[in-house]
Amino acid sequence: VQLQACGGGLVQAGGFLRLSCAASGRAFSDYDMAWFRQAPGKEREFVAAISISGSTAYTDSVKGRFTISRDNAKNTMYLQMNSLKPEDTAVYYCARGWGTNKHQYDYWGQGTLVTVSS
Repeated sequence: VQLQACGGGLVQAGGFLRLSCAASGRAFSDYDMAWFRQAPGKEREFVAAISISGSTAYTDSVKGRFTISRDNAKNTMYLQMNSLKPEDTAVYYCARGWGTNKHQYDYWGQGTLVTVSS
């Protein structure tokens, strides 16, 4: 499985971005998927996850602002990020798996940088 994340960039506080994660292979619809992020000097942390059935989970700090979704026909997962805050600045990674612990994931994308200016 190969995962490629894109869509990051520089945005002002209050703005929005949409991240995409494209997956190789024909079994994407069989994967639970998630987004993590890692800010400078900090541990990689869980952001949001979406299951095979479409169930979703979010970390508290992004609830109501971020939306995770998937398009199995396009082998792609998305993260719509609205009302961005400077503390959302991080490298965002997509991964295959389920749970809030990074060790529960086996494949990772290369990361895309999101910078939110105040």
